[in-house]
Amino acid sequence: MKTNRLYLFLLPVIIAACSRSEIKPYVTTEVPVPVKVITLQQQTVYEPVYASGSFTTDDETMRSFKTGGIVQHLFVREGDAIKKGQLLATLDLTEITAQVTQANLAYEKAQRDFNRLSNLYRDSVVTLEQFQNARTGLDIANEQLKTARFNKNFSEIRATENGYVLRKFVNEGQVVSPGTPVFQTNGAGDGNWILRVAVSDGQWSNLSTGDSAIITSDLPDMKSVRGSVTKKSEGVDPVTGTFTIDIKPRVSLSRSVASGMFGKVKITPSHGRKLWIIPYDALLDGDGSKGYVFVTHDRRKAIRTNVSIAGITRNNMLIDGGLEGCNSLIVSGSAYLSDNSLINIIH
Repeated sequence: MKTNRLYLFLLPVIIAACSRSEIKPYVTTEVPVPVKVITLQQQTVYEPVYASGSFTTDDETMRSFKTGGIVQHLFVREGDAIKKGQLLATLDLTEITAQVTQANLAYEKAQRDFNRLSNLYRDSVVTLEQFQNARTGLDIANEQLKTARFNKNFSEIRATENGYVLRKFVNEGQVVSPGTPVFQTNGAGDGNWILRVAVSDGQWSNLSTGDSAIITSDLPDMKSVRGSVTKKSEGVDPVTGTFTIDIKPRVSLSRSVASGMFGKVKITPSHGRKLWIIPYDALLDGDGSKGYVFVTHDRRKAIRTNVSIAGITRNNMLIDGGLEGCNSLIVSGSAYLSDNSLINIIH
C-alpha cells in the first residue's frame, strides 16, 4: 500500500520533468557533389558536309530523229568516243527524199504561176486579188520546201559535243517514231565531269555555290581532287527525299572516269554556324538529336537542361539549342547529379 502511494506521489513530478525537456529533430545534411565546369561560349563552326554520289555530266542527252522511219545505219556503239559533228545514225531517206522532191516541184510551179500572173497584173489583165493569191501560193510553197529540207537534215543524228555514247536503244532496220530515243550521249570528251551527290535539307541550307570541296575515289589517279560546288537543286527528289549538289573538279578528269561511277566528297561551307562545342562526357541520355546536360548559374546548384544536338566531331558534340543564357557547363561528375543537386567545383 505504501509503494502505491509513493508511485502516485512521484507521477506528477515525472510528467512535469518530461514536459520541460527539449526533443531535438533528426537532421540530414546533403553532401555537395564534386564537379568540374567549363565556361560556355558560342563559336562559329564550319561544319564539313560528307556526301557520296556518282559522276556524270551536265549535258547527258537522249538523241533521236526529228522524223519517223526505218533506221538505216548506226555508225557507233555503246562506249564509243564521238567528236562534235560526227554522223551517228541515219534513217532510210526514200520517203523523206520523195517529200522534198514534191515540195520542190510545188515551189517551182508556184514560182511560174506567180511570174505569169505578175506580168498579167501589170497589163491589167488579172485582178489584184488574183495577183495576191499567186504571191501567197508562192510563199506557202517556199515554206513547205523549207520544212521538207529541214526534216531531211534531221533524219540523221550528229554529235553536238565531244563525248561518249552511253547507251544504244534501237537497232538497224527498226521502225521508230519521231522523238524515239536512239542514243544517250554526253560531253565528257572535254572533261566536263561533275560529281552529283545527295544531301539532307539541313546540309543543303548550310552550303552555297562556290564552297570548296575535296573529291575522293577508288581510281588510281583520283585519290584526292579539289573542286567546288557549282549547282544546288531547288527542289527535293520525290523518290529519295534529298536534295542534289553538283561538284565540279578543278582539273579535267581522265578517261578512266565513267558515267555513274561512285565518288565521295568533303564540302567545307563558306558560312559557319553559331554553335556550342561541349565534351562527350557532358552530354547525358543522348538520343538522336536530343539529350541533356547539367549547368550551373550560381556555382552552387546543378540545373538540368535539355539541349539539341547539331552534330558530332572527333572529340566533341555540337549543340545548336538549349544553352542560351547559360554560363557554366558541368563536364565531370554529371552522372551523380540530379536537378538542383548541390555541387562543389573542383579544379
